[in-house]
Amino acid sequence: MKKFLLGISIMAATAYSTVQAVEITANGGAVTQYIFRGVPQSDGKAAAQGGLDLTQSGFYLGTWISQVDTSARTAAGDVPASGLEVDLYGGYGIDIGDFSLGIGATGYFYTDDFDETYVEANFSAGWKFITLDYAIGEYDLSPRKADYTFATITLDYAGFYGLWGSWGDEFNGDYFEVGYGNTLTVGDADLFDYTFAIIRSDKDLSFKVDSNGNPTQDTFFYAGVTKSFAIFSN
Repeated sequence: MKKFLLGISIMAATAYSTVQAVEITANGGAVTQYIFRGVPQSDGKAAAQGGLDLTQSGFYLGTWISQVDTSARTAAGDVPASGLEVDLYGGYGIDIGDFSLGIGATGYFYTDDFDETYVEANFSAGWKFITLDYAIGEYDLSPRKADYTFATITLDYAGFYGLWGSWGDEFNGDYFEVGYGNTLTVGDADLFDYTFAIIRSDKDLSFKVDSNGNPTQDTFFYAGVTKSFAIFSN
């Protein structure tokens, strides 16, 4: 599951009136800890991450992989595990003046029984510094399935951003995140992208318990770097 500013966004693809070149890019990096949609995925441990993307004329298709680890987790009802998260996604995005729209689909898969499969449809709309994202998904809780929704509103300006996210339907939980992301450059060369963020997750997402064993909210800080490479352009 991809983090804001470090992952692929539906809004990143731009459509033009003429057919654009096919581009294939790869990316790799690491975060001090992996938090996705307010939920800790590596329990304070660093995680290596990377992906591969193909884009053309606003269409995109890609995959992304991250280390995941909850082996130290002690919250009631959770099973400690570690492994890899493998995401597969595709969709289409378009910019029209100051407005942007996107639609896509994402599948989240895990190795070593870390978690079950999530599959969702993704929708987004933006205007200047405001972006709304909405996902409708299904979680494979064998032998049954659980439906969920996830919505965020993001404000960003000059690299700074703030977002509020909320789970719905059969899932619950809210979180707030503020951060800053930019590209480190030397002369005309872009070295890598970096992000710093603080996340406040409520008790439904934090997997933290108090001294009495009751779920409680928690605050997380993370820093991350990523580097993208052009592989093919035609």
